[in-house]
Amino acid sequence: MSRHRVPINLYDIAADVVREAGFITREPEEVRREIEAWQEAPADRGPRADVIDMRKLPWCSIDNDDSRDLDQVQCAERLDDDAIRLLVGIADVDEWVTRGSATDRLAAHNATSVYTGVRTFPMLPDELSEGMTSLLPGVDRIAVVISLTLDRQGIVIDCQASRALVRNHAKLVYETIGAWLERGGTPPPSVEEVDGLAEQVLLQYEATERLERYREASGALDLETIEARPVSRNGKIVDLVVREENPARELIENLMVAANSAASEYLRSRGMPVIQRVVREPERWPQIMSIASRHGTTLPDAPDSHALTAFLDARRRADPVRFPDLSLSIVKLLGAAEYDVVLPDEATPSHFGLALRGYSRSTAPNRRYVDLVTQRMLKAAAAGRPQPYTLAELETVIERCRTMEREARKVERRVRKMGAAILLAERIGDTFRAIVTGASAKGTYVRLISPPAEGRVVRNFDGMDVGEKVHVRLLDTDPARGFIDFEGV
Repeated sequence: MSRHRVPINLYDIAADVVREAGFITREPEEVRREIEAWQEAPADRGPRADVIDMRKLPWCSIDNDDSRDLDQVQCAERLDDDAIRLLVGIADVDEWVTRGSATDRLAAHNATSVYTGVRTFPMLPDELSEGMTSLLPGVDRIAVVISLTLDRQGIVIDCQASRALVRNHAKLVYETIGAWLERGGTPPPSVEEVDGLAEQVLLQYEATERLERYREASGALDLETIEARPVSRNGKIVDLVVREENPARELIENLMVAANSAASEYLRSRGMPVIQRVVREPERWPQIMSIASRHGTTLPDAPDSHALTAFLDARRRADPVRFPDLSLSIVKLLGAAEYDVVLPDEATPSHFGLALRGYSRSTAPNRRYVDLVTQRMLKAAAAGRPQPYTLAELETVIERCRTMEREARKVERRVRKMGAAILLAERIGDTFRAIVTGASAKGTYVRLISPPAEGRVVRNFDGMDVGEKVHVRLLDTDPARGFIDFEGV
Protein backbone atom coordinates (compact mmCIF):
# COMPACT_ATOMS: atom_id res chain seq x y z
CA MET A 1 0.00 0.00 0.00
CA SER A 2 1.21 3.53 -0.76
CA ARG A 3 2.73 5.57 2.03
CA HIS A 4 0.72 8.52 0.68
CA ARG A 5 -1.79 8.49 3.55
CA VAL A 6 -2.66 12.19 3.70
CA PRO A 7 -2.61 14.93 1.05
CA ILE A 8 0.81 16.51 0.59
CA ASN A 9 1.00 20.22 -0.24
CA LEU A 10 3.88 20.28 -2.71
CA TYR A 11 3.56 24.06 -3.03
CA ASP A 12 4.61 24.56 0.59
CA ILE A 13 7.07 21.65 0.56
CA ALA A 14 8.88 23.24 -2.38
CA ALA A 15 9.45 26.35 -0.25
CA ASP A 16 10.87 24.25 2.57
CA VAL A 17 13.20 22.40 0.19
CA VAL A 18 14.42 25.67 -1.33
CA ARG A 19 15.14 27.16 2.10
CA GLU A 20 16.96 24.00 3.18
CA ALA A 21 19.23 24.45 0.15
CA GLY A 22 20.30 27.88 1.43
CA PHE A 23 18.07 30.21 -0.59
CA ILE A 24 16.40 33.23 0.98
CA THR A 25 12.72 33.08 -0.01
CA ARG A 26 11.47 36.14 1.87
CA GLU A 27 13.24 39.39 1.18
CA PRO A 28 14.73 41.23 4.18
CA GLU A 29 13.10 44.44 5.37
CA GLU A 30 15.91 46.59 3.96
CA VAL A 31 15.24 45.13 0.50
CA ARG A 32 11.55 45.88 0.90
CA ARG A 33 12.36 49.51 1.78
CA GLU A 34 14.64 49.86 -1.25
CA ILE A 35 11.98 48.55 -3.62
CA GLU A 36 9.35 50.88 -2.17
CA ALA A 37 11.71 53.82 -2.66
CA TRP A 38 12.43 52.79 -6.26
CA GLN A 39 8.72 52.44 -6.98
CA GLU A 40 8.23 56.04 -5.91
CA ALA A 41 10.96 57.22 -8.32
CA PRO A 42 9.93 58.79 -11.65
CA ALA A 43 8.77 56.12 -14.11
CA ASP A 44 10.45 57.79 -17.13
CA ARG A 45 14.18 57.22 -16.75
CA GLY A 46 15.16 58.10 -20.33
CA PRO A 47 16.10 58.94 -22.95
CA ARG A 48 19.35 60.54 -21.85
CA ALA A 49 22.76 61.34 -23.28
CA ASP A 50 24.20 57.84 -22.88
CA VAL A 51 20.99 56.06 -23.92
CA ILE A 52 20.00 55.73 -27.59
CA ASP A 53 16.29 55.98 -28.40
CA MET A 54 15.41 52.73 -30.21
CA ARG A 55 11.72 52.60 -29.33
CA LYS A 56 10.59 52.71 -32.96
CA LEU A 57 12.46 49.53 -33.90
CA PRO A 58 10.19 46.46 -34.26
CA TRP A 59 11.10 44.85 -30.92
CA CYS A 60 9.20 41.77 -29.81
CA SER A 61 9.65 38.93 -27.33
CA ILE A 62 8.84 35.23 -27.52
CA ASP A 63 8.31 33.44 -24.23
CA ASN A 64 5.96 31.21 -22.27
CA ASP A 65 2.36 32.35 -22.11
CA ASP A 66 2.48 32.99 -18.35
CA SER A 67 5.97 34.55 -18.20
CA ARG A 68 6.26 38.08 -16.88
CA ASP A 69 9.99 38.20 -16.08
CA LEU A 70 10.93 39.18 -19.65
CA ASP A 71 14.70 39.50 -19.84
CA GLN A 72 15.10 40.17 -23.55
CA VAL A 73 13.51 41.46 -26.74
CA GLN A 74 14.84 41.16 -30.26
CA CYS A 75 14.58 42.59 -33.76
CA ALA A 76 16.41 42.14 -37.07
CA GLU A 77 17.39 44.15 -40.14
CA ARG A 78 18.53 42.95 -43.56
CA LEU A 79 21.69 44.71 -44.78
CA ASP A 80 23.64 44.89 -48.02
CA ASP A 81 25.17 41.66 -49.38
CA ASP A 82 22.31 39.75 -47.70
CA ALA A 83 23.86 40.23 -44.27
CA ILE A 84 21.46 40.40 -41.32
CA ARG A 85 21.87 42.52 -38.22
CA LEU A 86 20.34 41.04 -35.06
CA LEU A 87 19.66 43.24 -32.06
CA VAL A 88 19.04 41.69 -28.64
CA GLY A 89 17.79 44.07 -25.98
CA ILE A 90 18.55 42.81 -22.46
CA ALA A 91 16.71 44.26 -19.45
CA ASP A 92 18.98 46.79 -17.73
CA VAL A 93 18.55 45.35 -14.25
CA ASP A 94 21.60 47.28 -13.04
CA GLU A 95 19.68 50.53 -13.71
CA TRP A 96 17.72 49.76 -10.54
CA VAL A 97 19.65 47.05 -8.69
CA THR A 98 22.84 49.00 -8.11
CA ARG A 99 25.95 47.23 -6.97
CA GLY A 100 26.22 46.92 -3.21
CA SER A 101 22.56 47.70 -2.54
CA ALA A 102 20.58 45.45 -0.21
CA THR A 103 18.73 44.01 -3.21
CA ASP A 104 22.03 43.33 -4.96
CA ARG A 105 23.30 41.50 -1.88
CA LEU A 106 20.14 39.37 -1.86
CA ALA A 107 20.61 38.55 -5.55
CA ALA A 108 24.29 37.72 -4.97
CA HIS A 109 23.32 35.36 -2.17
CA ASN A 110 20.64 33.44 -4.10
CA ALA A 111 22.55 33.76 -7.42
CA THR A 112 19.73 32.19 -9.48
CA SER A 113 15.98 31.77 -9.71
CA VAL A 114 14.67 28.30 -8.86
CA TYR A 115 11.97 26.73 -11.05
CA THR A 116 10.28 23.81 -9.33
CA GLY A 117 7.32 23.52 -11.69
CA VAL A 118 4.75 24.04 -8.95
CA ARG A 119 6.32 27.28 -7.77
CA THR A 120 9.00 29.72 -8.89
CA PHE A 121 11.43 31.30 -6.43
CA PRO A 122 12.85 34.36 -8.20
CA MET A 123 16.36 35.68 -7.62
CA LEU A 124 14.86 39.18 -7.47
CA PRO A 125 11.53 40.14 -5.87
CA ASP A 126 8.54 40.05 -8.23
CA GLU A 127 8.19 43.85 -8.17
CA LEU A 128 11.52 43.97 -10.01
CA SER A 129 11.72 40.79 -12.08
CA GLU A 130 8.09 40.94 -13.25
CA GLY A 131 7.66 44.70 -13.11
CA MET A 132 10.25 47.45 -13.02
CA THR A 133 13.00 45.61 -14.93
CA SER A 134 10.82 43.37 -17.10
CA LEU A 135 10.57 44.24 -20.81
CA LEU A 136 6.79 44.10 -20.74
CA PRO A 137 4.82 44.94 -23.90
CA GLY A 138 3.85 48.55 -24.47
CA VAL A 139 6.23 49.90 -21.82
CA ASP A 140 9.40 51.97 -22.32
CA ARG A 141 12.42 50.32 -20.72
CA ILE A 142 16.17 50.88 -20.73
CA ALA A 143 18.07 47.90 -22.13
CA VAL A 144 21.62 46.84 -22.85
CA VAL A 145 21.57 46.09 -26.58
CA ILE A 146 23.88 43.50 -28.13
CA SER A 147 24.19 44.01 -31.90
CA LEU A 148 25.62 41.26 -34.08
CA THR A 149 25.92 41.17 -37.85
CA LEU A 150 25.79 37.84 -39.71
CA ASP A 151 27.01 37.11 -43.19
CA ARG A 152 25.28 34.63 -45.49
CA GLN A 153 27.07 31.67 -43.87
CA GLY A 154 25.96 32.63 -40.38
CA ILE A 155 29.38 33.92 -39.32
CA VAL A 156 29.29 36.87 -36.92
CA ILE A 157 31.35 39.59 -38.62
CA ASP A 158 30.67 42.41 -36.13
CA CYS A 159 29.38 42.79 -32.58
CA GLN A 160 28.70 45.89 -30.51
CA ALA A 161 27.05 46.83 -27.22
CA SER A 162 25.18 49.96 -26.18
CA ARG A 163 22.41 51.21 -23.91
CA ALA A 164 19.07 52.06 -25.44
CA LEU A 165 15.47 52.93 -24.67
CA VAL A 166 13.30 50.17 -26.13
CA ARG A 167 9.62 49.25 -26.34
CA ASN A 168 8.36 45.70 -26.66
CA HIS A 169 5.66 45.87 -29.35
CA ALA A 170 4.42 42.28 -28.92
CA LYS A 171 4.79 39.52 -26.37
CA LEU A 172 4.53 36.35 -28.45
CA VAL A 173 4.12 32.78 -27.19
CA TYR A 174 6.37 29.81 -28.03
CA GLU A 175 3.60 27.38 -28.93
CA THR A 176 1.66 29.77 -31.19
CA ILE A 177 4.71 31.11 -33.03
CA GLY A 178 6.31 27.67 -33.22
CA ALA A 179 3.24 26.17 -34.87
CA TRP A 180 3.13 29.01 -37.41
CA LEU A 181 6.84 28.75 -38.27
CA GLU A 182 6.49 25.00 -38.66
CA ARG A 183 3.34 24.92 -40.78
CA GLY A 184 3.38 28.30 -42.49
CA GLY A 185 0.17 29.90 -43.69
CA THR A 186 -1.61 32.83 -42.08
CA PRO A 187 0.21 34.35 -39.10
CA PRO A 188 -1.52 34.13 -35.70
CA PRO A 189 -3.57 37.16 -34.56
CA SER A 190 -0.86 38.19 -32.08
CA VAL A 191 1.45 38.73 -35.07
CA GLU A 192 -1.05 40.12 -37.58
CA GLU A 193 -2.22 42.91 -35.28
CA VAL A 194 1.24 44.58 -35.39
CA ASP A 195 2.21 46.03 -38.77
CA GLY A 196 5.24 44.33 -40.28
CA LEU A 197 5.68 41.89 -37.39
CA ALA A 198 5.18 38.77 -39.53
CA GLU A 199 8.07 39.75 -41.82
CA GLN A 200 10.14 40.67 -38.76
CA VAL A 201 9.69 37.28 -37.05
CA LEU A 202 10.46 35.45 -40.30
CA LEU A 203 13.67 37.48 -40.71
CA GLN A 204 14.69 36.66 -37.14
CA TYR A 205 14.04 32.99 -37.86
CA GLU A 206 16.09 33.11 -41.05
CA ALA A 207 18.98 34.71 -39.17
CA THR A 208 18.93 32.19 -36.34
CA GLU A 209 18.75 29.31 -38.84
CA ARG A 210 21.98 30.65 -40.34
CA LEU A 211 23.52 30.68 -36.90
CA GLU A 212 22.39 27.13 -36.21
CA ARG A 213 23.67 25.77 -39.54
CA TYR A 214 27.06 27.38 -38.96
CA ARG A 215 27.36 25.94 -35.45
CA GLU A 216 26.24 22.50 -36.64
CA ALA A 217 28.90 22.61 -39.35
CA SER A 218 31.39 23.48 -36.61
CA GLY A 219 30.36 20.41 -34.58
CA ALA A 220 27.69 21.69 -32.18
CA LEU A 221 25.83 18.85 -30.44
CA ASP A 222 22.06 18.56 -30.75
CA LEU A 223 21.03 16.75 -27.58
CA GLU A 224 17.55 16.06 -26.24
CA THR A 225 16.70 15.14 -22.67
CA ILE A 226 13.40 14.69 -20.88
CA GLU A 227 12.62 16.69 -17.74
CA ALA A 228 9.03 16.23 -16.65
CA ARG A 229 7.72 19.04 -14.45
CA PRO A 230 4.70 18.63 -12.17
CA VAL A 231 1.60 20.66 -12.98
CA SER A 232 -0.63 21.66 -10.09
CA ARG A 233 -4.21 22.88 -10.07
CA ASN A 234 -5.91 24.11 -6.90
CA GLY A 235 -3.03 22.72 -4.88
CA LYS A 236 -3.23 19.23 -6.42
CA ILE A 237 -0.72 17.62 -8.79
CA VAL A 238 -2.69 16.82 -11.95
CA ASP A 239 -0.05 16.02 -14.57
CA LEU A 240 3.60 15.81 -15.55
CA VAL A 241 4.60 17.77 -18.63
CA VAL A 242 7.69 17.70 -20.81
CA ARG A 243 8.69 20.85 -22.67
CA GLU A 244 8.24 20.29 -26.38
CA GLU A 245 10.82 21.76 -28.73
CA ASN A 246 9.54 23.83 -31.64
CA PRO A 247 10.94 26.37 -34.14
CA ALA A 248 10.11 29.34 -31.89
CA ARG A 249 12.09 27.87 -28.99
CA GLU A 250 14.94 27.08 -31.38
CA LEU A 251 14.84 30.68 -32.62
CA ILE A 252 15.27 32.06 -29.11
CA GLU A 253 17.83 29.46 -28.05
CA ASN A 254 20.00 30.16 -31.10
CA LEU A 255 19.62 33.88 -30.61
CA MET A 256 20.64 33.69 -26.95
CA VAL A 257 23.68 31.56 -27.78
CA ALA A 258 24.73 34.10 -30.40
CA ALA A 259 24.15 37.08 -28.08
CA ASN A 260 26.10 35.48 -25.24
CA SER A 261 28.96 34.64 -27.56
CA ALA A 262 28.93 38.19 -28.98
CA ALA A 263 28.96 39.66 -25.46
CA SER A 264 32.05 37.62 -24.66
CA GLU A 265 33.81 38.76 -27.83
CA TYR A 266 32.85 42.41 -27.22
CA LEU A 267 34.26 42.42 -23.69
CA ARG A 268 37.52 40.82 -24.83
CA SER A 269 37.84 43.36 -27.63
CA ARG A 270 37.57 46.12 -25.01
CA GLY A 271 40.24 44.58 -22.79
CA MET A 272 37.79 43.32 -20.18
CA PRO A 273 37.85 39.95 -18.40
CA VAL A 274 34.95 37.63 -19.20
CA ILE A 275 33.04 35.13 -17.08
CA GLN A 276 32.80 32.33 -19.61
CA ARG A 277 30.71 29.18 -19.63
CA VAL A 278 33.02 26.31 -20.51
CA VAL A 279 32.57 22.64 -21.37
CA ARG A 280 36.03 21.30 -21.99
CA GLU A 281 36.87 18.26 -24.08
CA PRO A 282 35.36 15.32 -22.19
CA GLU A 283 37.77 13.29 -20.09
CA ARG A 284 35.35 10.34 -20.26
CA TRP A 285 35.53 10.12 -24.03
CA PRO A 286 36.35 6.37 -23.87
CA GLN A 287 32.96 5.74 -22.22
CA ILE A 288 31.27 7.76 -24.99
CA MET A 289 33.17 5.64 -27.53
CA SER A 290 31.86 2.52 -25.79
CA ILE A 291 28.25 3.71 -26.05
CA ALA A 292 28.69 4.45 -29.74
CA SER A 293 30.31 1.06 -30.27
CA ARG A 294 27.29 -0.71 -28.77
CA HIS A 295 25.24 0.99 -31.49
CA GLY A 296 27.62 -0.07 -34.26
CA THR A 297 29.53 3.23 -34.57
CA THR A 298 33.27 3.71 -34.13
CA LEU A 299 34.30 7.14 -32.85
CA PRO A 300 37.84 8.53 -33.12
CA ASP A 301 40.23 7.95 -30.22
CA ALA A 302 40.44 11.71 -29.52
CA PRO A 303 37.35 13.80 -28.64
CA ASP A 304 35.69 14.86 -31.89
CA SER A 305 32.44 16.85 -31.76
CA HIS A 306 31.80 16.38 -35.50
CA ALA A 307 31.93 12.60 -35.19
CA LEU A 308 29.80 12.64 -32.06
CA THR A 309 27.23 14.87 -33.79
CA ALA A 310 27.01 12.46 -36.74
CA PHE A 311 26.46 9.52 -34.35
CA LEU A 312 23.76 11.36 -32.41
CA ASP A 313 21.95 12.46 -35.57
CA ALA A 314 21.90 8.87 -36.81
CA ARG A 315 20.53 7.56 -33.51
CA ARG A 316 17.84 10.25 -33.40
CA ARG A 317 16.60 9.13 -36.82
CA ALA A 318 16.87 5.42 -36.03
CA ASP A 319 15.21 5.44 -32.60
CA PRO A 320 13.57 8.74 -31.61
CA VAL A 321 11.78 7.20 -28.60
CA ARG A 322 14.99 6.10 -26.89
CA PHE A 323 17.06 9.07 -28.07
CA PRO A 324 16.43 11.27 -24.98
CA ASP A 325 17.85 8.56 -22.73
CA LEU A 326 20.89 8.15 -24.97
CA SER A 327 21.29 11.95 -24.90
CA LEU A 328 21.18 11.96 -21.11
CA SER A 329 23.96 9.37 -20.97
CA ILE A 330 26.11 11.49 -23.28
CA VAL A 331 25.36 14.68 -21.29
CA LYS A 332 26.52 13.02 -18.06
CA LEU A 333 29.75 11.83 -19.71
CA LEU A 334 30.47 15.22 -21.27
CA GLY A 335 30.46 16.76 -17.80
CA ALA A 336 28.76 19.87 -16.49
CA ALA A 337 29.49 23.32 -17.84
CA GLU A 338 31.64 25.45 -15.55
CA TYR A 339 32.18 29.15 -15.03
CA ASP A 340 35.69 30.42 -15.60
CA VAL A 341 37.18 33.93 -15.55
CA VAL A 342 39.16 34.49 -18.75
CA LEU A 343 41.45 37.50 -19.07
CA PRO A 344 41.55 39.32 -22.43
CA ASP A 345 45.12 38.19 -23.20
CA GLU A 346 44.41 34.52 -22.38
CA ALA A 347 43.49 31.84 -24.89
CA THR A 348 39.71 31.51 -25.12
CA PRO A 349 38.52 28.14 -23.82
CA SER A 350 35.93 26.24 -25.83
CA HIS A 351 32.40 25.11 -25.13
CA PHE A 352 32.54 21.55 -26.52
CA GLY A 353 28.78 21.10 -26.74
CA LEU A 354 28.08 24.42 -28.49
CA ALA A 355 31.19 24.35 -30.71
CA LEU A 356 32.05 27.88 -29.58
CA ARG A 357 35.15 29.61 -28.33
CA GLY A 358 33.94 32.30 -26.00
CA TYR A 359 30.50 31.96 -24.44
CA SER A 360 29.35 34.18 -21.59
CA ARG A 361 26.11 34.46 -19.65
CA SER A 362 24.51 37.86 -20.21
CA THR A 363 20.91 37.51 -21.43
CA ALA A 364 19.06 36.76 -18.16
CA PRO A 365 20.07 39.36 -15.53
CA ASN A 366 16.65 39.07 -13.87
CA ARG A 367 17.24 35.38 -13.20
CA ARG A 368 21.00 34.77 -12.91
CA TYR A 369 23.46 36.86 -10.91
CA VAL A 370 26.38 36.08 -13.18
CA ASP A 371 24.41 37.73 -16.02
CA LEU A 372 23.92 40.84 -13.90
CA VAL A 373 27.66 41.02 -13.22
CA THR A 374 28.38 40.60 -16.94
CA GLN A 375 25.86 43.35 -17.67
CA ARG A 376 27.78 45.76 -15.45
CA MET A 377 30.97 44.94 -17.32
CA LEU A 378 29.23 45.43 -20.70
CA LYS A 379 27.94 48.84 -19.60
CA ALA A 380 31.41 49.86 -18.42
CA ALA A 381 32.97 48.71 -21.70
CA ALA A 382 30.37 50.53 -23.80
CA ALA A 383 30.93 53.75 -21.80
CA GLY A 384 34.71 53.47 -21.90
CA ARG A 385 34.95 53.10 -18.11
CA PRO A 386 37.41 50.82 -16.28
CA GLN A 387 36.33 47.30 -15.48
CA PRO A 388 34.10 47.41 -12.39
CA TYR A 389 35.30 44.15 -10.78
CA THR A 390 38.70 42.90 -9.72
CA LEU A 391 39.76 39.39 -10.65
CA ALA A 392 39.36 38.28 -7.03
CA GLU A 393 35.82 39.68 -6.94
CA LEU A 394 34.90 37.83 -10.13
CA GLU A 395 36.30 34.59 -8.73
CA THR A 396 34.14 35.05 -5.63
CA VAL A 397 31.07 35.65 -7.80
CA ILE A 398 31.51 32.55 -9.93
CA GLU A 399 32.20 30.35 -6.91
CA ARG A 400 28.93 31.46 -5.34
CA CYS A 401 27.06 31.03 -8.64
CA ARG A 402 28.49 27.53 -9.10
CA THR A 403 27.30 26.54 -5.62
CA MET A 404 23.80 27.96 -5.83
CA GLU A 405 23.10 26.83 -9.40
CA ARG A 406 24.13 23.32 -8.35
CA GLU A 407 21.77 23.54 -5.36
CA ALA A 408 18.96 24.84 -7.60
CA ARG A 409 19.31 21.83 -9.91
CA LYS A 410 19.13 19.48 -6.91
CA VAL A 411 16.00 21.22 -5.63
CA GLU A 412 14.31 21.10 -9.03
CA ARG A 413 15.08 17.39 -9.44
CA ARG A 414 13.84 16.60 -5.94
CA VAL A 415 10.55 18.47 -6.36
CA ARG A 416 9.99 16.85 -9.78
CA LYS A 417 10.40 13.43 -8.21
CA MET A 418 8.08 14.29 -5.35
CA GLY A 419 5.48 15.59 -7.79
CA ALA A 420 5.65 12.39 -9.83
CA ALA A 421 5.25 10.27 -6.69
CA ILE A 422 2.21 12.29 -5.60
CA LEU A 423 0.64 12.00 -9.06
CA LEU A 424 1.04 8.20 -9.13
CA ALA A 425 0.07 7.59 -5.49
CA GLU A 426 -3.51 6.75 -6.45
CA ARG A 427 -2.50 4.30 -9.18
CA ILE A 428 -0.94 1.51 -7.13
CA GLY A 429 -1.32 -1.76 -9.03
CA ASP A 430 -1.62 -0.17 -12.49
CA THR A 431 0.59 -1.40 -15.32
CA PHE A 432 2.56 0.99 -17.52
CA ARG A 433 4.74 0.89 -20.62
CA ALA A 434 8.28 2.08 -19.86
CA ILE A 435 11.85 2.34 -21.10
CA VAL A 436 14.78 1.08 -19.03
CA THR A 437 17.05 4.04 -18.27
CA GLY A 438 19.53 2.35 -15.93
CA ALA A 439 20.62 -1.21 -15.20
CA SER A 440 23.61 -1.80 -12.92
CA ALA A 441 24.58 -3.11 -9.52
CA LYS A 442 23.14 0.11 -8.08
CA GLY A 443 19.68 -0.76 -9.36
CA THR A 444 17.38 -0.92 -12.36
CA TYR A 445 15.44 2.20 -13.30
CA VAL A 446 12.70 2.96 -15.82
CA ARG A 447 10.93 5.98 -17.27
CA LEU A 448 7.23 5.60 -17.98
CA ILE A 449 6.01 6.54 -21.44
CA SER A 450 2.98 8.30 -19.93
CA PRO A 451 3.12 10.03 -17.55
CA PRO A 452 6.92 10.48 -17.97
CA ALA A 453 7.75 9.57 -14.35
CA GLU A 454 10.92 7.73 -13.33
CA GLY A 455 11.30 5.07 -10.68
CA ARG A 456 13.15 1.95 -9.59
CA VAL A 457 12.27 -1.65 -10.48
CA VAL A 458 12.59 -3.53 -7.20
CA ARG A 459 11.20 -6.92 -8.33
CA ASN A 460 11.38 -9.02 -11.50
CA PHE A 461 14.11 -6.92 -13.13
CA ASP A 462 16.42 -9.74 -14.23
CA GLY A 463 17.34 -9.41 -17.88
CA MET A 464 16.28 -5.78 -18.21
CA ASP A 465 18.81 -3.70 -20.16
CA VAL A 466 19.18 0.01 -20.87
CA GLY A 467 17.00 1.15 -23.75
CA GLU A 468 14.67 -1.86 -23.60
CA LYS A 469 10.91 -1.30 -23.74
CA VAL A 470 9.19 -3.09 -20.86
CA HIS A 471 5.94 -3.26 -18.90
CA VAL A 472 6.02 -2.53 -15.18
CA ARG A 473 3.47 -2.54 -12.38
CA LEU A 474 3.40 0.23 -9.79
CA LEU A 475 4.02 -1.21 -6.32
CA ASP A 476 4.43 1.80 -4.05
CA THR A 477 5.21 5.51 -3.83
CA ASP A 478 6.87 7.61 -1.14
CA PRO A 479 6.15 11.25 -2.01
CA ALA A 480 8.13 12.62 0.93
CA ARG A 481 11.32 11.18 -0.57
CA GLY A 482 10.25 11.13 -4.21
CA PHE A 483 10.52 7.32 -4.46
CA ILE A 484 8.48 5.25 -6.95
CA ASP A 485 8.79 1.45 -6.91
CA PHE A 486 7.84 -0.92 -9.74
CA GLU A 487 7.98 -4.60 -10.55
CA GLY A 488 8.57 -6.07 -13.97
CA VAL A 489 5.56 -7.63 -15.68
